[in-house]
Parts: sequence; structure tokens; C-alpha cells
Amino acid sequence: MKLSKTLSLSATVLASAALLAACGNNDSSSSSSSKTLKWMDAAEIPTMDLSKATDVTSFNQLTNTLEGLYRLGPNSKLEKGLATSEKVSKDGKTYTYTLRKSKWDDGTPVTAKDFVYSWQRTVNPKTASQYSYLFSGIKNADAIVAGKKPVSSLGVKAEGKYKLVVTLDRRIAYFDKLMGFAVFFPQQEKAVKKYGSKYGTASKYMAYNGPYKQTGWTGSNLTWKLVKNKNYWDAKDVKLDAIKYSVQKSPSTSYNLYQSKKLDYTSLDASQTKQLKNDPAYRSLNQGATFYLQFNIAKNKYLANANVRKALSLAVNRKGLCSTLGGSSTPANTLTPPQLTNVNGEDYTKGIASSAEANYPTSTKKSEAVKYMDKGLKELGVKSFSFKILSDDTDAGNKTTEALQSNFESTFGKRVSVSVQNLPFKTRLSRSTAGNFDIVVSGWSADFADPISFLDLFTSKNPENNGKWKNSEYDKLVADSKTTSSSSKRWDDLTKAEEILLKDSGISPLYYQSSSVLVRTNVKDVYQNRGTWNFKDAYIK
Repeated sequence: MKLSKTLSLSATVLASAALLAACGNNDSSSSSSSKTLKWMDAAEIPTMDLSKATDVTSFNQLTNTLEGLYRLGPNSKLEKGLATSEKVSKDGKTYTYTLRKSKWDDGTPVTAKDFVYSWQRTVNPKTASQYSYLFSGIKNADAIVAGKKPVSSLGVKAEGKYKLVVTLDRRIAYFDKLMGFAVFFPQQEKAVKKYGSKYGTASKYMAYNGPYKQTGWTGSNLTWKLVKNKNYWDAKDVKLDAIKYSVQKSPSTSYNLYQSKKLDYTSLDASQTKQLKNDPAYRSLNQGATFYLQFNIAKNKYLANANVRKALSLAVNRKGLCSTLGGSSTPANTLTPPQLTNVNGEDYTKGIASSAEANYPTSTKKSEAVKYMDKGLKELGVKSFSFKILSDDTDAGNKTTEALQSNFESTFGKRVSVSVQNLPFKTRLSRSTAGNFDIVVSGWSADFADPISFLDLFTSKNPENNGKWKNSEYDKLVADSKTTSSSSKRWDDLTKAEEILLKDSGISPLYYQSSSVLVRTNVKDVYQNRGTWNFKDAYIK
């Protein structure tokens, strides 16, 4: 899912470990009442409509206020949500789920029809969901998204109130993992129709069936709450009364609020990390996420040139950028982050031969960068060109664009004229989606632990492919990886596809995100699951 420049994201599940009592100058005991947490996010919420959400901030809210067949607990383990049992046919193409009796926050039952309605709404071309591609492989989903079949033909049906049957066109190796992702959660048809275009645009225009309900979000404000949902089926085991959220774009402001016990959690910048790494509340979280540059190949003729793109990639000082951002982020030379998937006992990324230092160096390779830039400019018949770098208006976003601008200008001199634009996350996201950029700093964390969650993004027709990079062989390899019954061929297809993307500088990896944070030591059982915090089991000791 799309990342803001926030430091509270993850693509691998990390428990916020059992925390010790505080000591030292920074009191790490809770700032809150025994049943209320005070949390921060670095970006505002774009939407609460799960059919239209694409970003980690939105899904952070949706995962705690809605519930699907499964939830993700500690260590990426699928835990039963609304599904009490699952039966899979011998050919792996039919899944039958028995649902527990549960309620929406208004007291009405959650039924199998709510899943059917939700999935059909997401694949309906009229909804224009950017996540409709994840339904590929479910019977008729591709044809429905293409407008060639009615939504009613989707391979999902309700057999009575509490039995859900899913039929696939083909076996999907990662299907169970998908069911823990909020895009596959139910939606209340009554609420969607009642609120119409307002659905998901504010707390009050929603229906909730998860551990918490959201209150106080108007659609644009920077504070809101998650409050315990008394109609949640497992409400007796939800220990918190509320999580009070506020948006904090400045690490210094956030840390000051943490020190004054107005926050229980804060992200840290580079200088804070150095000062606080021995604090008992300090945590370094491997995000399993990659930040990268997307080039607008469709609308910028200069960036459509592969030599220009490679020149820009060679000019980036990734090591310096990571140092500036702080935490323990590391320079990236692949799109898929390490430690996401193992293949035959070895990390998947080790098999990507093209992802070497030569293509995406740790530090700037000025002479090589200039050589490729001159070659590209000659092909274009120009001596120079200008472009703008777009990113978020957070501290990390500002630091990233500043570093990139410096790298490019110091490497290429008068060959390039570089400007930057840092906007609120919601606005930046809208511009990225509309293709209104030259170069945009993007981030993605896996929706599930498989390279396809990253590689699917840059197929030619994927709505997340904002820069419109295209390669027919890449498309074929990604498609073949989804249909082959051979595990070894699947991994080979994915590896070859990623090599094509990287060799052509279709995108330019910047860094794998790890972040430094403080979580008060008496906050227990908060889990991070691929970009979202899971508060269902959380409590304050």
C-alpha cells in the first residue's frame, strides 16, 4: 500500500515487544489513563472508503474499525476474524468459509452478503478502485474490471446468512494472505447507499464492525478517536476504551508532546535517534517497505528516455539520504525489500542479479551519471531540461526532496534545473494518482508477504503505475507468475520481471525503510502488520 513519509509503517509484522519499566531522564510510563492511548500519525487520512483507499494511513484506521475473515496478529500470523472455519477444494479453486455471528455498530447482523456486496463494489468499474487488480484470479474478476461482464458474475456468493463461497479461475498461491487485508473486508450496503458520495469521507458516514469505531474525523481535521465498539463480537477481550489520534508532521513537535506525556508513541528523526537509542522505550522497526522515485514517462519526454532515468538514479547518494532521514533505513537496489520472502531458504532479493551497486549505487557515481545524462540529452537533441520533484510536506519528505535536489544539481550542473514541491499527503497522493508530476517520491509496503505485491504495481494497466512505465515482456512474466502451477517457475518469472524493471530504470529504488520510534514501556501487545497498527489486544499495564 502507498506510504506517506511517516515513520510508523511496516510490511513485516512486528510485535511491539514486551516492554520494560522506564528509567533514566525520559519517563516511559504511560501518558494516558489506564484504558486510553494517545497515538500519532505523520499524515492526514485520505479516505475511510475501503474500496477507494490505497494508503497506509487509511488502512491503519480501517484495519482497527473493520474486520474480515482473518486478522493479522504478531509474527504475521493469520488469526480468525469472522471466519470460524475454512474448507478448500482439492483443486484449490473453491474456498468455503463459515462465519461467526457478529454485528455492525448499529446492531444489525454482519452476513455473507456483506462480503459479496463489498467485493462486487470494489471490482465494479464505476467505483474506480485502484485495488481492483488484487481480485484477479477470482472468477470473472478481470472481465468485470474490464467492463466485459456484470459484477453479479464475480466468483463470490452467500449460501445463507453465514456461509461464504469463493470460486477462483485459477489456484492462487497467496490467497489466504489476501484475506487478512482490509480490501477484502465486508461493507454494509445500507450505509453505502444511505451516505452516497459522502460514504467514507468522515467518521459519521461509515458503518463499523471491528474492535473500534472512529469518531471525530471530519474529512480534513488532524485529530480523531478510535473508541471501543461495544457491538464487536469479541468486545469482552478489547481492553482499551479509546485511542486518541493526532497528526504530527514534525518529529521535534511530536517528541515534545511525548516528553510532556501527551503522546504514548512518537517517531524519531536522525538526531533524535542518536540521542535516544538507549532509551528503554526505543524501538527500531523494520518496515519491509521500499521508497523509490517514479518517473512520469507518459507526460515528460525527457524522463521517457532510459539513459536520463539511469543518469538520475546513478546521481542519488542513497547512503547520505538514509543518514539524513535517520532510523536504520538502508540504501535500496531492488524494488522488493529484503526479508519479505524466502525462496528455497534464501532471501528472494539475492536472486536479482541486476540490482547491483553499479545500477543503484550507495553513493553518487558522478562520472557515470554524467556520461548517461549526456547520452540521453544527445538522443533528445537538447542541452538541458527542467523538472520538479514531488513529495509530502512532512519532515522526512522535505529532507528527501532537498537531498535529491542537491544530488542532481551538484552532479549535472547546468544540464538540469531542479525544483521541489512538498504537499500534504492527501494532496500529493491525489496528484500522483492523476499523473500530475515529473518525478514523485513514492513508497510501498506489501499488502501481503510476496514479491507480487510490489511487482504487480508496474504492469502496464495497473492503476498504481502512476508513471506509466511499460514493458510487454515484464507484463507477460508477471501474468505467467500468477498462472503457473510450478513454484520454481513462478519465482523465476518474478525474478526476471524485477530485473527488467530495474535495468530499464522504470523506477529508481531509494531506500528500504526502517524507522526509529519510542513506545512507552507499559504499552503492551500493540502489533505492527504491514503498515498498520493492530490495537485489538493492546492494553496499558
